[in-house]
This record gives sequence, C-alpha cells and structure tokens, in this order.
Amino acid sequence: MTESGEKNSILNGVEIKGTIRFAMELMFDGKLDGDITSSGGTLLVGGNGKIHGNVQANSVIVKGKVNGNITTESRCELHGGAELIGDLKTARLVLEAGAMFVGRSEVNPSNISIGAPVTPRVTAPVAAPAAAPKVAPVAEAQKAAIPPRQETLPGVKG
Repeated sequence: MTESGEKNSILNGVEIKGTIRFAMELMFDGKLDGDITSSGGTLLVGGNGKIHGNVQANSVIVKGKVNGNITTESRCELHGGAELIGDLKTARLVLEAGAMFVGRSEVNPSNISIGAPVTPRVTAPVAAPAAAPKVAPVAEAQKAAIPPRQETLPGVKG
C-alpha cells in the first residue's frame, strides 16, 4: 500500500490467491482468486486481468474479466471486451458497446435508499372532477331529418 499517490501495477503473468488492499490507484492485469478492496482508490482491471472475487473501491474501470460483485462509491466503467458476471452497485455506470454484463445492477447517483417509501409531492390542490353532463331523452319528432347522401362513383353515370 502506498500513500504517496503513486500508481501501483500488478502485471500479466502474476497470479495471487488472497485479498488485495490498496489506497490510491491500482492497475491490475494479472489473475486473482480473492477480493480487492480500497477506501477511496481507483482500480483499473486491464485487458488481461481476471478477478474471481468481489471488488470494492471508489471507482472501477474494467477492461478484462471480473467474476464477482463490484461495489463503487463513485463510478464503474465496463469497456468494450470487458466481462462482468456478478452484481453491480454504483453511483454512475458507463457501459461501452461490446462489454458483457450478467447480473443485477443498482445505479443510484443520489444515494436514495432503495425500498424507502416514496412520499408523493402535491404542488397544487386537486379539484374534484366535474360532474358529467346530463343528457335528456329526445322525442322522435324532435330528431332532425338528415337527407340521404347521393353520390356516384367516378366513371359511373347515374
């Protein structure tokens, strides 16, 4: 873990079993069987990166494969060619063409509590609906006589 703002990298060919914790920025292009966590950091899963576990960070950019759940505080990007098999919880989601995502997503930029009762907002009093107009019966003698239509078809002489 580095607090100096340096970028950390785990390159292709490195395989890890366990948990990775980092602080600032981590570029991961290896294989991991375990979880990655960060408080406030950014994780970039490179094109060769394969993670079989859960990911938690401030923001996550996936170009490789993640088989597990991703939780971010800020944003998650799934680039073309990326694969995510698992659930996703984030404030903002960028999903490029060619990315594969199988799972459930919760995208909530305002951090509204999911399942919280929603109170309706009334901005003006609502008036009762107007009464339906009353229709009086009409006697046969009062009905207007409508003359029958007399038309001829084009090309037919009448």
